[in-house]
Amino acid sequence: MPFVSLTRLRLRSIRFLPAFARHNLRTLAQVKAAPGFRGGSLLADRGWAFWTLTAWDGQDAMRAYMTAGAHRTAMPYLLEWCDEASVAHWTQDGDALPSWAEADRRMRDEGRPSKLRHPGPHHADLGFRAARTAVTAPLRPAPARVPAPGSA
Repeated sequence: MPFVSLTRLRLRSIRFLPAFARHNLRTLAQVKAAPGFRGGSLLADRGWAFWTLTAWDGQDAMRAYMTAGAHRTAMPYLLEWCDEASVAHWTQDGDALPSWAEADRRMRDEGRPSKLRHPGPHHADLGFRAARTAVTAPLRPAPARVPAPGSA
């Protein structure tokens, strides 16, 4: 049974977008190579809101990714950059990722707000607009590397 991690954050200003994009590229490379990563999806929502939906072999695999490398480096910046941020986790039957509508529902019903220095009016109650699912991108694990002949 996959462990699912759902995150949503909203940048409080477009001025944070370039640095956010740099960190995002690094964390994307990290997640694709992370042990236990099964797949996922990204959603660029309106109003500088960004969602991630990832499936893992278990909570330990997700936490190992989250607390290391590029992801760990990026996390402290979100305290300053965001005015909304939340997370939800669950274990589910079946390997298929939930729809974005289901992810939105789960975030509202089971999610929790993250700590921020500049929370907006909808941060604490997760009262953001419904996810607009027009701009999504799938995430797939990187293919396993096969050693070149003669290397050891």
